[in-house]
Amino acid sequence: MMGLSSKQLMAVGVFLVALFVIVPAVIATTGRVDFYYTLTSVALLAIASSGVWLTFYIGRINIGQGAFALIGAYVSAILVTKAGMSFWVSLPLAGLFAALVAVLIGLPILRLRGVYFAMITLVLTQVVTLTALALPITNGAKGITSIPLPSALSIFGLTIIPDFATLQNPRLAFYFTACTLMVLTFAAMYRLVNSRLGHLCRSMQQNEELASSIGVNISYIRVVVFAISSFVGGIGGAVFGSIAQSVYPSSFQVADSVNFMLNCFLGGLGYVFGPMLGTLVLYFGWDLLFEFGKYQMLIYSSVLIILMLFLPNGLLSLRISKRGGNSK
Repeated sequence: MMGLSSKQLMAVGVFLVALFVIVPAVIATTGRVDFYYTLTSVALLAIASSGVWLTFYIGRINIGQGAFALIGAYVSAILVTKAGMSFWVSLPLAGLFAALVAVLIGLPILRLRGVYFAMITLVLTQVVTLTALALPITNGAKGITSIPLPSALSIFGLTIIPDFATLQNPRLAFYFTACTLMVLTFAAMYRLVNSRLGHLCRSMQQNEELASSIGVNISYIRVVVFAISSFVGGIGGAVFGSIAQSVYPSSFQVADSVNFMLNCFLGGLGYVFGPMLGTLVLYFGWDLLFEFGKYQMLIYSSVLIILMLFLPNGLLSLRISKRGGNSK
């Protein structure tokens, strides 16, 4: 990737080998195939969280990513079950539809100050949930069930991806799919941040008035970034629906939108890969605290508050502070 040093490229290589070779080998050895679903969920949550991080990058708080994940899940489910479309075709369409909705919403509200945008996004997930309950095409509270597993993807007669229904272990296939999407998403985010658009976003984050005075179209960039954010949210939701083979109005709730935001805080708002680390720590940390029973939420909240007080730049700032520098 452009902008990466030799050490960083080596770290990326190690990460990819661990993700696609070592982890599957360990799971196969231990026989704990249930971990495929767990790690797939982490990868998809990280994808959705990366979109929230991107809106933070322009100085906007997004508490509505669950809405776009739900939109993506429904669009893909409708296209697959009612239109007979391949899941692989419905996947980008689900993301694009979520992005279109984001543009329609963003055009008026992204002109407002940040606090008003945050307040509006807070209710988006509930609005989409109520819409899904009301529309006939979403089948109301019954949701959409019996979604078929992804079919084979062929290009020029060559099978690129096999039919998941014919596989002995579809969870492994979903794991590879989610991890591939996660790697592509964060690679795209890294490239975007280090592009001209990324530099403009950074200038907006620091001082919008100054950025506007030098000719930066602030409203346009806000809408574009919000659309990209919602696109990845829709992609994550669509894959979730395919894994569960069902989608309901309650599949993504306000709590999920809040968790997407917390993933970014925990990993580090100043670092592209912060949402990935934050998602991993928050997901497994919550499961570990399950052993404490009724004190789970108390400990969970206390730990988050302590981390935000002593590590306001997230867990990745530990690595940076030890090196005595600052890097994205």
